[in-house]
Formats: sequence, structure tokens, C-alpha cells
Amino acid sequence: MALYHSTLQVPSTSTRPHYGNCDSFFVESAEDRAFDRAVALRVECERKTEAFAKMKQRDLAARLSAIESSELYSDILESMLESQSATMPDVASIDTQTEIQWFMRPYLLDFLIEAHSAYNMLPETLHLAMNLLDRYCSKRVVYKRHYQLVGCAALLIACKYADKKERTPTMPDLRSMCCQLYEEDMFIQMEWHVLQTLDWSVGHATPDMFVKMALDGRRDDELEYLALYILELALFERDFISVLPAKMAQSAMALARIILGRPQPHHSEWYASYCQDTVYKLSWLMDTPSLVVRRKYMHTQWLQVATTVELYMQKHTRPAPVEPTNAWTDSNATGKAPMVDNTLGPMTPQKAYGTAYGLVTPPITPDSIYGQAADVKEHNYRQAVVNAPQGIPPSPTHTMDFDPYSDFNDFEYSNMVCV
Repeated sequence: MALYHSTLQVPSTSTRPHYGNCDSFFVESAEDRAFDRAVALRVECERKTEAFAKMKQRDLAARLSAIESSELYSDILESMLESQSATMPDVASIDTQTEIQWFMRPYLLDFLIEAHSAYNMLPETLHLAMNLLDRYCSKRVVYKRHYQLVGCAALLIACKYADKKERTPTMPDLRSMCCQLYEEDMFIQMEWHVLQTLDWSVGHATPDMFVKMALDGRRDDELEYLALYILELALFERDFISVLPAKMAQSAMALARIILGRPQPHHSEWYASYCQDTVYKLSWLMDTPSLVVRRKYMHTQWLQVATTVELYMQKHTRPAPVEPTNAWTDSNATGKAPMVDNTLGPMTPQKAYGTAYGLVTPPITPDSIYGQAADVKEHNYRQAVVNAPQGIPPSPTHTMDFDPYSDFNDFEYSNMVCV
């Protein structure tokens, strides 16, 4: 029994570690700290040297670009002025389209502007896309169901031509934006067809390019963004499609200077002359801008120039048309027919705002339903137009045949000269 107890081992209660003593375990020595500081200092020096080299490279590129632009400025401007008329669309040919109408243009343009903003494309891309779209519609008959497809193809071509590669939408992206309405190969086929129709002539001197040429390296973001805002609003209207880009840029910058209270440039500059009638018509677009364009230019990225325009228009209200207080009484006294004011300012049609002139609003283009369902919808719409009261246009087309500017004298146009 004593022998048994002598063989028992009592567990040790010592706190001594099993791996032994080690003074340097997880302990940073002075040499290690000095080495880490040296490595960090070297990395920081390399980063600063690289950043300084990039800054010098950008500065050198900017100076070389300024020298080259000053030397080639007149040649570039002359080339743009000569080539702008060669790639202009024919509005009379677009008027002969059987299915697409002018009231469909704002719907498609709102869609393209939203896609353009989503991919943060350059302003030149949007204007070039609209030029390609109008030129294609001048040469080909476009069906209503293909109108959006042609617009997407034009935007894709313009993005590949004038923008960065990472900003170019892919075919799945385009199909998703169109709510799976078209297959991916349809975008490729339409892109090829647009290029073939235009004889692969894509380049065009857009109005925003003339705005940059007018600034000539001078940084004035507020003036530039306000001019771009006016030019995008002009894309909605038929009357501005046939106006040359240089004249559009001159008129937009002149109106932007008036709104911002800037002095007009000296008459010796090429951009100092502008058309008074074009400025008049552009000023009327400020009252009823497109909600998509307004929301875009309300962002701080564009210095909220849409808010600047609204504040200016509130301070400079337009005079109401002059008419008798009681037209029927005056007509009975004078023996003349009563005066009825049918003058309406040109307005950009908006989405989902009820009916136009009390009639059913036409379906949004293009129609996503094909076959019998599409025929039924078309028949219902035509029946609604036939049963409409006489004398009311079924779909308002925004023309400028009237003169809405006869009583307008709030702006200072005394020095404006038509070119």
C-alpha cells in the first residue's frame, strides 16, 4: 500500500511556461523600430516623388497644349466653321416621316439624357448622338417601334467616337435600359445600319465645341455650364435643328451672359456676333424646361445653373399679352370680331402629366407590344382622335410660326446683330 502511494504524481502548480524563457518574443527592439521608420520614410519619399513627377508632366502637357492651341487656333476654328454645314440634318425630310412625329422627340431625348448622365459622358457625346439620329431620320424611314433603338445606336456610336472607353455602355446595359425590349444583336445591327446610311461620316462640330473655342482656355465654369444648359434645352425643339452649331453657341453664350450679368465681348471676336432672333427663341425655353434637364443641372456638379435661371426669370417676368378687358363688349361697340388670344408659348411636353388639350396622350415611343395588341392600341388611339372635338389638335407640335416676342422687352437686346 505504501508502495502504491509512492508512485502517484501530483500535478504541478507552477506558472512557468512550457516553451521556456524568451526575452525577444513579440517584443520590438530599437533596431526594428528604426528599420520600420526608414522603410516608411523611403516609401513616402517615393510617393511624393511620383506625385511631383506627375504634376510636372501635367503642367508641361498643359503648357504645350496651350502653345499648340494658340498656334493652331485659327486653323481649327476655320476647319470647324467650314465642316459644320456638311453634316447638318434635313428637317424637311424628317417632316415626311410617316410614323415618328415631333411630339415623340422629347420622350426619346429625356431617355437619352438620363442614360448620358448615368454614364457621366461628355457633353459632346449627347450633341453628336442627336446629330447622328437626325441625320439618319433624314435619310431613312424610321418606324415608331424602332425609334428608341435608333437613338441607342446613335448614342453608342457617339460614345465610341468622342468619349472614354470605360464610359461606353455594353450591349447588356443597353438592353437593360430599354427594359428588355430589344435583343442584343439588334443594337449591333442598328449600329451598323446607321453607320452605313451615313457613309461612315461620324465627325461633327457640335455647339459645345464652339463654346469651348469661344472660352479659349479661360476658365469660366458658370458661363460654360449655363450655355450647355441652354443648348440641351434647344435639342428638344424642331426650329433649332437646322441652325448651325456656331450660331447656336454664340446665341447661347450671349443669353448666358445676360442672365449672369456679364458684359458682352468685344465685336472684334468671332463669337461676339450672334442672331437676335435665335436669342429670343432660346429665352422662351427658360420658362418651361424639361424636367430631366432641369434636375440634371440642379446638381452641384453643374453649379446649379438651373436654379440661377429660375431666380432670374422670377425677377424678370414676361409681360402678359395685351388684350381688351371685355372683348365681346368692345367688339359690339366697334363692330369687329372679338379678339381671342390663342397665343401659347412654346412648351416642352413632359411625361405623365395627364392629357394634352383634353385628348388621350399618344403611347410612349417605341411601342413594346407587337402583333395584335399593338393594332388594338393603335386603333383605340385613332378612334379617340376621330371622336375628338373639332378645332383641337390631337398632338401639339411645337412650332414658332407665331411671334411671341412682340411685347417682350425685359432683356437688353439693343446691341444684338444678326449674322
